[in-house]
Amino acid sequence: MIDLIVEPFQYSFMVRALFVSSMIGIICPVLGSYVVIRGMGFMGDAMAHSVLPGIVIALIVGVSPFLGSVPMAILVAVTVGYLIRSKAVTEDTAFGVLFAGLFSIGLVIISVAGGLAVSVEDILLGQILGVSNSDILISFILTMVVMISLIAFHRQLIFSGFDPVGSVVAGLNVGALNYMFLILLGIAIVVTLHVVGVVLVVGLLVTPSAAAQLVIRRFTKAMMLAISFGLISAVTGL
Repeated sequence: MIDLIVEPFQYSFMVRALFVSSMIGIICPVLGSYVVIRGMGFMGDAMAHSVLPGIVIALIVGVSPFLGSVPMAILVAVTVGYLIRSKAVTEDTAFGVLFAGLFSIGLVIISVAGGLAVSVEDILLGQILGVSNSDILISFILTMVVMISLIAFHRQLIFSGFDPVGSVVAGLNVGALNYMFLILLGIAIVVTLHVVGVVLVVGLLVTPSAAAQLVIRRFTKAMMLAISFGLISAVTGL
C-alpha cells in the first residue's frame, strides 16, 4: 500500500506537482479565511474568470501565462476597488459585470486566435502535472508576497472584515486595505489557476475556510483547521 503511494514520486513531475499542491493548499485557506469573514466568496470565482483574457493573450504572444494573468488580476482588483470606493456600484455588481464581460472576451479571443499552446480544458480545469520549475519559482515568490502582506496587516484586515464602520472610526484607511486585499486575492487566484484551473479556484479558496469556521469560531484556530483541510484536499486530489 505504501509503495503504491510513494512510487509515483520517483518522477520529477510528480514531485513538482506535490510541492505546488501543498503550496496552494496553504495559501488558499489562509486567504480564504479573510474572504469568508468579508462575505466575498463570489468575488474569488468572478476574479478567476476575469483574468482569462490575460492568460490567453500571454499564450498568443508566447510568454508565461503569469505575465498576462498577474497584471490582469491587479487591473481587475484596482477597477473593482475604485468602483466600490466611488459607490458607483456594489461589490457583487462590479464583479458580476467584470466576470461576464472579461470571461466572454477571453472566449472570443480563444475562438478567433486558434492554435493555442494549451487546450481550453487546461485553462478551465488546470494542468497540475505540467507544472515546470519556473512555474514553481514564480508561484513561490507570489505566494510569499501574499503571505508576508497578510501577516503584516493581519489585525487591520480582521478588524475591517468584522467591523468596517468601527475600523473607519478607529482611523484605519479602509479604502487602501480593500485595494490591497483585492490585489492579494487576485495574485493568489493567479497562482491557483495554473493548478486547478478557472472553474475550481473558488472551491479551494472558500470551502476549507467556510468548513473550518463552522467548527471553530475563533479566527486564528479556524484558519489553522482550514489549512489542514486545504492540504488534505490538495494532496489527496493529486
